[in-house]
Amino acid sequence: MLSRKSRMFMLLTVAVAAVLCLNTVAAADQVELRVLNYLDLTGAAAQRELTDIWEAFEKNNPDIRVIREDLYDEPFHQKTEAYAAAGELPDVLYMWPGARSATLHDNKLVKDLTQLLGEEFLSNFSEAALVPQRAGYLACLPIGLTGSHVMFVNTKLLDELGLTIPQTYEELKAMVPILKENRKDTIIIGSQADWVMQSVFFSMLAGRLVGDEYIDMLVAGEAKFTDPQFVSVLKFYETLFEDGVFTRRVLMTPYGTGPSLFANERAPFFIDGDWQTGAFLTDPTTGEALFPPEKQKDIVLTVFPALPGEVNSNSSSLVPAVGFGINAAIPAGSAKEEAAVRLLKWLTSEEVQRVRLETGAAFPSRKGVTSDKLEPLAQERALFYGRHAGTYVLDNVLDPQIYLPLNTGLQEIGLGMATPEEVAAKMQQGYDEWKAGQ
Repeated sequence: MLSRKSRMFMLLTVAVAAVLCLNTVAAADQVELRVLNYLDLTGAAAQRELTDIWEAFEKNNPDIRVIREDLYDEPFHQKTEAYAAAGELPDVLYMWPGARSATLHDNKLVKDLTQLLGEEFLSNFSEAALVPQRAGYLACLPIGLTGSHVMFVNTKLLDELGLTIPQTYEELKAMVPILKENRKDTIIIGSQADWVMQSVFFSMLAGRLVGDEYIDMLVAGEAKFTDPQFVSVLKFYETLFEDGVFTRRVLMTPYGTGPSLFANERAPFFIDGDWQTGAFLTDPTTGEALFPPEKQKDIVLTVFPALPGEVNSNSSSLVPAVGFGINAAIPAGSAKEEAAVRLLKWLTSEEVQRVRLETGAAFPSRKGVTSDKLEPLAQERALFYGRHAGTYVLDNVLDPQIYLPLNTGLQEIGLGMATPEEVAAKMQQGYDEWKAGQ
């Protein structure tokens, strides 16, 4: 007959075995999702993204195991291309609605989300977020709307120097010697990475000086990049360096260092995308901010001043923001597809868009998303969209064979290594090669 101690040991052994068995079954029942995510882990918004978005999903969906890879800037794009070339795309991946993710769109490597997400769910989003994308369908559901050109202005610094926000290019140009005397640059742009100048400045410049209809003509082959009309935009860009509005330092400033330079009053103006608003807000992990809330009232979000001969005024370059797509290779109707859809709906939910609004990561693509926790600069960003018209972001509408020569060409013009005519010729060559390959 077993002793009491032996019986207790046996019961404990059975209980432990039962728990292990249940855990094994639970693990076996889990759907595994590989996710390629775009995230600057050093950014102020990173901690809330990790806890309030990703950890919250895993807690509420124990039947889904997310294996996430976080990358940022060029390493992200390089990894996406490598995965696509190897036929090993993750199940869910961050992507752009246009040419920045051309490989995914052109090769139909991601699913059409329209039917997967359903009309009822999609009715919660603005019309601008649901327009067909480069693939010809809704390949990713934008997590927000993006102004790729914003001019952040330190009004307190301008006031101390006896200056005001310029309304015209001539007024901005007239500030250059005054700022130089005070050992200040005029404008900060962290454009060492060659995509930056095209996206955050030149796209706006083209929208102002030639407009979207002319860009449509270029894409359709009804005009050429070597025509005087487009070359004149490149020439005006060259003038900015000649006038001292831009110095060559902007081409040597690493991306991501611009906000701190601006906060340290290296210049009264800082140009970047609206997403950089988050860099100035309070970091919840440290309680610190480049501009504490009480000083954020000194910062205004506007656009570059009026240009001579512009066809559009007071405009920024605007585009539906990035989003997440689902690997087209996932079998339709499978448990993996259902899990991917569930994740996608969470990543574009009201709760998640509110987090992104509060951290400055994205302006909501959903209708009616608000918060009573917005710092002054986040509120200023929300007002920005109603004050400015929108034109194309060039790397969203031009093929990589065209915009990549532009990216490098803008660097070369600024450094005095190429003329506007030479850059235009390389763009046209890229266009001709792209058209021949269609």
